[in-house]
Amino acid sequence: MEAELLNGIIARYMAANFTISRRMNAIFRDAMPDIITQDQYSILQYIRDKGEPSTSSELADIFCVGKSTITAIITRLEDKLLIERVPDKKDRRITHLVLTLEGARLTGELEGKIRSTLEKYLVHFKCQEAEEFLQPLEKLAYLLVQPDEGREIEQ
Repeated sequence: MEAELLNGIIARYMAANFTISRRMNAIFRDAMPDIITQDQYSILQYIRDKGEPSTSSELADIFCVGKSTITAIITRLEDKLLIERVPDKKDRRITHLVLTLEGARLTGELEGKIRSTLEKYLVHFKCQEAEEFLQPLEKLAYLLVQPDEGREIEQ
């Protein structure tokens, strides 16, 4: 891709991403109850969707934050009785993080609110438009999680 075209695409992406991120974050923040933040919700959702216990180190890697940041979030979630720390039976150095019943319930409730909020916008896309929108977005997501040497993929 030529440099001028690439620069234009990057500028358009940055402008659209800025607007979408800011507006959606505000919308999601309004949907969240006062007891939980978006970051806390994201961690609860990740643990639930993974379907098995997680560790602090894993969450720090997934969310691209330091271990001290994850520890603080986990402590707040545990204080709110939304998550539980469970020691590994074989290796005492490992602590697994699991949702409590209340954590699972709240995560489901908030997911429903977020889905209904997104639905208000996504209904304006035809099926083909939605697919054409999602394919490059999913490709970008894929590229972002690949090691640098794995970023060469087919067009």
